[in-house]
Amino acid sequence: MTQRTAESFSVLSGEVIGAVIEVHRQLGPVLLESCYRDCLAAESTYRGIRIENEVRIPLRYRDIEVENAYRLDLLVEGDLVVEIKAVDGLLPVHSAQLLTYLKLLNKKLGLLINFNVEALKSGVKRIANGI
Repeated sequence: MTQRTAESFSVLSGEVIGAVIEVHRQLGPVLLESCYRDCLAAESTYRGIRIENEVRIPLRYRDIEVENAYRLDLLVEGDLVVEIKAVDGLLPVHSAQLLTYLKLLNKKLGLLINFNVEALKSGVKRIANGI
């Protein structure tokens, strides 16, 4: 597997943000996170972007695997982690959650998307893990 470059991450995240904009334009800021997650997965697939929905993140402690430790919303093209929110405002704990997912999966970039905003520009945050 080849390492994705910063430029290819930028292109991929731009494609996903395009899908996010379309979902937000169609649905507005009033639904549950699960609705946005499923609609974003569908829109991304429609655009030819490979998506994994509700990906379980393994957590090992000594010799056991904690089965239901974490579950991320979307994994895009096997590289980009997307965490969906529908909250009044993004908090530091939301960024910490995404950074934890990035570290546990050894991924480089994530998008934190809050659909509960009028202007989506204020609802998109990129979080990097070592790039």
